[in-house]
Amino acid sequence: MKKQFEINRTTRKTLLAYIEGLSSEQLNRIPAGFNNNIIWNLAHMIAAQQGVCYKRGGHPMLIDEAAFENFKPGTVPPLFVDDEQINQYKDLFLSTIDQWEKDYNDNLFAQNPSWRQSMGIDMNTIEESINFLLWHDGVHGGIIMSLKKLV
Repeated sequence: MKKQFEINRTTRKTLLAYIEGLSSEQLNRIPAGFNNNIIWNLAHMIAAQQGVCYKRGGHPMLIDEAAFENFKPGTVPPLFVDDEQINQYKDLFLSTIDQWEKDYNDNLFAQNPSWRQSMGIDMNTIEESINFLLWHDGVHGGIIMSLKKLV
């Protein structure tokens, strides 16, 4: 699993570099034809990982409940995410990966409950969930790249 965490960390660092220099207005802008924005996608990636691996397993999340509720699957962007919150989410974008890897290596997720993701695929192990989350980050990373061209 070391490689999966490396891939996730590298992907997220690349995405942060890709959006470097965008203003809070650009990060919050929802272009025509889209239902979310760059900062929502970034924070959603954090919330999804926290929900799948921590909340679902009954472990304390590394983000506060309000952040999870604002960016979990099925949500829409809040009215405006300010610079302070943006910086917080950018920090969490990487720090949650570091802690997640440590928690995985410490067997925190040994009793991971099975679940069915939105496409109907059963996730029976934490390793399956981690692999799914790599795909999930890739999807939302692609959306971020599309959004950047329009903001």
